[in-house]
Amino acid sequence: MSHAVSRLRDQRLARSIRPFTARGSRAPRCPGCRVIFSYCLCAWRPAVAARSAMCLLMYDVEPLKPTNTGWLIADVISDTSAFAWSRTTVDEELLALLEQEQWQPYIVFPGEFVEPQRVVTKVAIEDGKRPLFILLDATWNEARKMFRKSPYLERFPVLSLEPEQLSRYKLRRSKRDDHFCTAEVAALCLELADDQQAAQALDAYLDVFSAHYLGAKFQLPLDEQDDVHSRLKAFL
Repeated sequence: MSHAVSRLRDQRLARSIRPFTARGSRAPRCPGCRVIFSYCLCAWRPAVAARSAMCLLMYDVEPLKPTNTGWLIADVISDTSAFAWSRTTVDEELLALLEQEQWQPYIVFPGEFVEPQRVVTKVAIEDGKRPLFILLDATWNEARKMFRKSPYLERFPVLSLEPEQLSRYKLRRSKRDDHFCTAEVAALCLELADDQQAAQALDAYLDVFSAHYLGAKFQLPLDEQDDVHSRLKAFL
């Protein structure tokens, strides 16, 4: 299934001078889920409706990484856009998206690094608009650079998440447990926007993806009757 992140991945590959080689197994990967074929999770992709939309600004090779969880967001949320971030140029399609009156954009970023007057902690939608969550899909250092050097985002409120739970993502680790992977951030945004079913589906899908990816990495047996898979079955 083609979606915004897979198309951005194809565009980034087309610009590459050298082939991109992911760390770990060199076995062929399923193009639909980026996991080796014997651990493919395409059959576990959930189908849910959401009022919210996602806009992913992706740093350089982020779309190429098989551990990237922006891909999972695009799998679950049909209204997901993805754009390559650049310090010097801005995609005209991104600017056009942000101007559409149907959306109420929020840039998602920790409030401790932002002027207090811009920070909100709740999603308040007025005039029938739909929430559009702008996610900086990058490492923490890269995301801080993106936030500082994207003046076209300065007019939007900054949604600062205050999650009570620690990150459960196990494929790439931050030095801080309160730094979340992109799919976790998206699920928290969906919950704040009362897209509860979509939030739960994305959360469960992330857990299944992690189980399949780590199973492939360490050649572990999969139990598709375990709690992780059972939780996702409700959204298939």
